[in-house]
Amino acid sequence: MRDAQEAARVAAAMLTTIDWGRTRYADALARQEALVAQRIADEIGDTLVFTEHEPVFTIGMRGGADAHLVWSAEQLSREGVEVSKTNRGGDITYHGPGQIVGYPIISLATHRDLHAYLRLLEQVMINALGNLGLAASRREGKTGIWLGKRKIAAIGVAVRRWVTYHGFALNVNANLAHFGGIVPCGITAAEGTVTSMQVELGHPVSEAEVKAVLDTEFRALLPRFLAENPAPVPAV
Repeated sequence: MRDAQEAARVAAAMLTTIDWGRTRYADALARQEALVAQRIADEIGDTLVFTEHEPVFTIGMRGGADAHLVWSAEQLSREGVEVSKTNRGGDITYHGPGQIVGYPIISLATHRDLHAYLRLLEQVMINALGNLGLAASRREGKTGIWLGKRKIAAIGVAVRRWVTYHGFALNVNANLAHFGGIVPCGITAAEGTVTSMQVELGHPVSEAEVKAVLDTEFRALLPRFLAENPAPVPAV
């Protein structure tokens, strides 16, 4: 157990954080897939990528063609929002300026438990938001991170040979009007609404500060997560 904990501590210390700045979703997906291939080949270590996308609605594996898409092609063009299919879990969501997207490229070889990994991502955001003045939490039966019935962050992940990609999207200073073009993650207005840190705190928020806090919390929780060692399961 001590050896596993030490290996996890070293792995977390070697975590590389990259900030891609503003990206188009399709370009960022291709860059993620390249990092995943490098991680599988042990050419790089675990990596946490931050980015901010140009406006786009992404349709996950649970979404069919145009699943829960409200806007017409004309409205999409007028608002400058693309639509892109993707291979993460989940339904449909929005990415755009003012939203911090995190893509952890992490090997789960020592902890092959996707549910536990999702809980890790949730806790990172809950802790980070708490440090920034917002008491966020999980919500029974719903994905993402919530303030009551107001969703502030979405999560959708994928894994290839036990290396993770995709991740989380936290609304910091996002244009919430763009969420009106979809039913976010299939959640109707009666079930919940979408919010941002700017709305909840009443002022614009430093995205650089939020990324720094997210990075700190990820590095703090990752060693404990990797040190846990559930029973091996077949590779995926």
